[in-house]
Amino acid sequence: MAAIVTDQFRIANASTFVDSVLDANNSYYVFLGLSNPGTAGDFVGFGRSETWDDSPAGIPNPTDNQQYLSHYRNTSLFGKKINSANIRRVVRKVNWIQGTKYDMYRHDYSQYNLSPNSSSARLYDTNYYVINSDFRVYICLYNGSSGPDELKGQTSQNEPTFTDLEPSSAGPDDPYIWKYLFTISPSDIIKFDSTEYIVLPNDWATSTDPQIQNIRESGDSTINNNQIKVVYIADGGSGYTAGQTKTYNIIGDGTGGQVSVTTNLSGEIIKTQVVSGGSGYTFGIVDLESQGNVDDPAKLIPIIPPSKGHGYDIYNELGSDKVLIYARFDDSTEDFPVDTKFAQVGIIKNPQQSNSSQIFTADQYSSLGAIKLQSVDSTPVVGAAITQSVTGGTARGYVASYNASTGVLKYYQDRSLYFANKLDQTDRNDVSQKGKVLSFESSSNPIIPYNGSIQLGFSGVTTTVDSRSINLGTVFSSGISTSEINKNTGDIIYIDNRSLVSRDSRQKEDVKIILEF
Repeated sequence: MAAIVTDQFRIANASTFVDSVLDANNSYYVFLGLSNPGTAGDFVGFGRSETWDDSPAGIPNPTDNQQYLSHYRNTSLFGKKINSANIRRVVRKVNWIQGTKYDMYRHDYSQYNLSPNSSSARLYDTNYYVINSDFRVYICLYNGSSGPDELKGQTSQNEPTFTDLEPSSAGPDDPYIWKYLFTISPSDIIKFDSTEYIVLPNDWATSTDPQIQNIRESGDSTINNNQIKVVYIADGGSGYTAGQTKTYNIIGDGTGGQVSVTTNLSGEIIKTQVVSGGSGYTFGIVDLESQGNVDDPAKLIPIIPPSKGHGYDIYNELGSDKVLIYARFDDSTEDFPVDTKFAQVGIIKNPQQSNSSQIFTADQYSSLGAIKLQSVDSTPVVGAAITQSVTGGTARGYVASYNASTGVLKYYQDRSLYFANKLDQTDRNDVSQKGKVLSFESSSNPIIPYNGSIQLGFSGVTTTVDSRSINLGTVFSSGISTSEINKNTGDIIYIDNRSLVSRDSRQKEDVKIILEF
């Protein structure tokens, strides 16, 4: 039995995801992780590869199972919360270019009625909308096509620049009719603009922004009797009353639609102009009334906009089944150490607070453990293994960051430190000594191999360096700080393995994630 998942399902899923992110009961974070993914000659264990940097072939695809999901949490470094300013629906970018033929919006493209220019069976794969040089977005309602002899329409010569509520031509010698939808805001251009996507405003249905509200309400046929904007001449026919312009009703399942129809001297319909768009239509038929025996009947197709009218629901109108998420990691906080590295980018939903069942809600977090050192024999290296003799055995970790000015060493612990050969659960003689995860302790026992001496008297969140107070981001107790989140909690909903990136105080990481539904 044939079945499909419809475009509307994907669009609805994208909207549901955005709503979930913006729900005050949820906390979504973009996180960076895995500072030691492995390099040639330095294989470091589970979830890694010694060919990781031989990109792209050497980077393994992420694995989606419970074992790996927990590993992604264990090797995460820090996260930044996604809020309303950092998430947008997006659609494929189509730039207006002079001399290009664009498809017009139609509700009836299918495998039996391909779009003339892009030969697509799906509206959202056609180039029926554009963004101009001023970041204004328009729908093409008419491209100069008419009947079987002019299916592809004409080339667009004049860039649309107007912001009128009603559809309009872009120039006196250009047959194209455009409908203005919105202008991308400067702040969205800075964060979300790309060569591939057009960013859409959030909360279109409820926004009180005057521009959006005017466009939305002008496209609401329950407010304005203007649902149908175009009646397409698929076949002008012949034998109708010659040289006449007359208004006819659009019948169907809606009401109020009327169209002015013009014939030439041969009785062929050559022009239509919607007089009243009406409301409530999902299909329409132009009632050309009785004009005697017409041997060559015309085929006029009222083009039905999405929802109630053009501009009422741009997510459906433009097919927004993709979401773009933005996060910036810089040197503004010690939560984001600039000397670390990362090879994974992910999204986590609702991690809990450390030592609590409450959802973590702050704007950012560090998921690393930290040790305040007062001295070291050599500088700790990111990715290297560290140990400490503790109660019950040996604590093990990987260095994620070391700040020589503050003396803070940050680390994480994952199963590579405890598996046989760093890879799996194969039995070995020393499993009782090396298989158990133990935490680093506030004690006089040094951090090996750097002979790091813990500053046992240090507690709190700030330290002083050269008479300057520095906020360390996390709270220390007797020289030890733990992750701000419970790393066994939260749903990993996205993970991306990337080439290893080395952070630097002179750079900022602008992370853009595209989710397609």
